[in-house]
Order: sequence, then C-alpha cells, then structure tokens
Amino acid sequence: MYTQPTYEVDTVLAARSGDRAAVDELVRDHLPLVYNIAGRALDGHPDVDDVVQETMARVVGGLPGLRDPESFRSWLVAITMSQVRDWQRARTPADSVLDEVRGMADAGADFVGVTVIQLGLSGQRKETAEATRWLDPDDRQVLSLWWLEVAGRLSRAELAAGLGVSEQHAAVRVQRMKRRLESSRAVVRAVSASPRCGALAEVTIGWDGAPSSLWRKRISKHVRECGTCADQRADLVPVEGLLAGLGLVALPAGLSLGLLVKGKAATAAGLAGTSLATKPIAVAAIGVTVIAGGAAVVQTLQPAQAPRPRAVASSPAPTPARASPTAAVPSSPAPAASPTPTPARTRTRSRYGSVVDVVDHAPPRNRPPAPLPARAAGTLRISGKHGYSRHGGAPR
Repeated sequence: MYTQPTYEVDTVLAARSGDRAAVDELVRDHLPLVYNIAGRALDGHPDVDDVVQETMARVVGGLPGLRDPESFRSWLVAITMSQVRDWQRARTPADSVLDEVRGMADAGADFVGVTVIQLGLSGQRKETAEATRWLDPDDRQVLSLWWLEVAGRLSRAELAAGLGVSEQHAAVRVQRMKRRLESSRAVVRAVSASPRCGALAEVTIGWDGAPSSLWRKRISKHVRECGTCADQRADLVPVEGLLAGLGLVALPAGLSLGLLVKGKAATAAGLAGTSLATKPIAVAAIGVTVIAGGAAVVQTLQPAQAPRPRAVASSPAPTPARASPTAAVPSSPAPAASPTPTPARTRTRSRYGSVVDVVDHAPPRNRPPAPLPARAAGTLRISGKHGYSRHGGAPR
C-alpha cells in the first residue's frame, strides 16, 4: 500500500501558494502515475496523451483551491478518472469505426503491448496483461486503479476516490472485476494452447480473433464445462502475487516533462512562468492568456525566432527635428522628476513588451513616436468552455 511521504505535503503547500518549482516537482513526480491510469483505462488509445494533458491542466489550475494538501493524490486520481469518463462519454460508435479506418489503433498505441515489453513480463504475468484486453470499459477503469494499488502505487482510499464511491463499494467493484479478469486469464490460456481443444475450435467458429466481452463469455463457458481446458487453468497463480511490486510504464516521448500543461490553466493559476507547456504538435508556445466570463483568448507564437530588442516607450531615442517651411517648433522639455518617491512598479514580461500597474510619463510634445518592436508571426485563437472534439481528442 502506498504511504504518502511528509515532503509531498510540503510540496503541495508550496505549489498551492504559487511556488513554481514546487508545481514542476508535483507534475514531474505524478505525471507517470496519471499516464499509467489513463493509458490502461483507455486501452492505449491515441487520445491518452490528450486526456493526460487535460488532467494536468486541471490539476495545476485547481491547486490554489485545494483545501486539504494531504488529499492531493486522491484529488489527482479523481480528476484523472473524471477526464477518462468524459472522454468515453464524448465518443460515439462512429468514432470507433473511424479510428479503425484511420488506423489509429496501431501497435505503438497498444498499452498492453507496451506494458509487456517495458516491464519485461513473461509467463503468467504476460498472460494477465493479455487478459486485460477482454475486459469491458468499466472493468478496465477499475483495473487501471487496482493494478496500481496491488503494485504499491495507490492506497484503497485513493482508488475509491478515483471511482467516486465509498471504500466498501470500491471493494465490491474490485471483486467483480477480479472475477472477470480471472475468467479472461483462463480464456487467454485456452485460446493460446497448442494444440487447441477441438471442441473450443467449434465454439470459436466465426470469431475474428479480436478480444471482446461477448466472446469472453462464450469461451469462458466452454472452459468451465470442458475438462481439457479446465485442467489448463489449474496452475494459475493469484493475480495479486503477479502484480505486486511491478513498476510503472515509462512515459512516451510526446509526454516528456516540460511539454505538458496547457498555458491557459497555468496562467489561470498564476503559474505561467513554470516550465510547463503544451505538446509541441499542439501549441508551440503560450504568449498571453486571458480568462474572463468563461472565455479564453490564447495568443500563440512561433518559437523559432528569438525576441528582438524593443524600444522602451518611457524613454524614446531622440530623433532629429523635422524641417518646417515656416518655423521649427522647439520640443517641450521632459517633465522634471518628482521629489516624492514613486511606488515600485511590478512588471510582467511578455514577448510584446511590458505590462505595468502605473502609467508612464507621456513623451515630449511633437516628438514622433518610436518604431514599433518587431513581432513574431502568430495566430489568435478564441475559445470558450469546451470538451473533447469529436475525432481529434482534446481541442488544440
């Protein structure tokens, strides 16, 4: 069982108060956990990275409002599972067909295959990983949390928070999922046997070889009634002993640290200066974000060009006086500095200049304005409250 260290609570307290280094540390430490939960719950769908990004954006944006720092992990797991359910509700049967046509369910997105390879699973551990393909989506959600509980990464309270139920109800759901998982392990053992049972070959006539809950029930019924297939499951080890102590699946390259949290959430939390950003294929850099009345205005910039030196409006460079056919009008002298101390100005640096909380002195009269600073090419995107797009994952 996972035991929360004391330093983690201190990090949450610092992050909640706006410490950017603490926010980075929280994301770095918990990003693999979020990825493993979402990856296993969504069976490695290519939209997993979008779900993880949206989850971490909500976590960073909601940190200032977190009341109990000790409940951070439960809160994090609950947000992750909420995003998983939102993604599943947003999908329609047509989406699954389109995914197959577009070839989105490729081997690189196969979370079970990645788990087997990265964790070096073999024997019954590998069979258990293969058996997870036969579970229903609801059972896969429970499995995504229970797998981590058995591996010592989550507590039962955190599992229950992720499912949104009490610990007693969570125990019931876990037991139901385990029965179906054990049944799926027997199915995997039976269909992979060589030679395969002759009676099973008749049962599976018309089966395309793809795991499904319907064929799990049919094949499982045969395994229970067939003496040959039943003997093959006699040596199955309890799954808890197989999963105990397993590590986490490593993050893919597209979800490495520093390419994660959406700029709008970071800015909303006052954390835009952290090292967190979006995926490189989604938004290259976040310039300015304004959130008001439920709408967000996001200015995106190209990162290839470095910012050029810009003129300071409060002290423009002197320019030669323009000739006039009548008479030259002398420039008014700059106002003298006030002897009274002026309040310190807080500046927030951006690509387009400086934002100040007091007004600078006006330039001398009749002096032409200084040239505008060079600006990188960019786009302006305005969006309001959103969910997942129909066929492209999280909005970009």
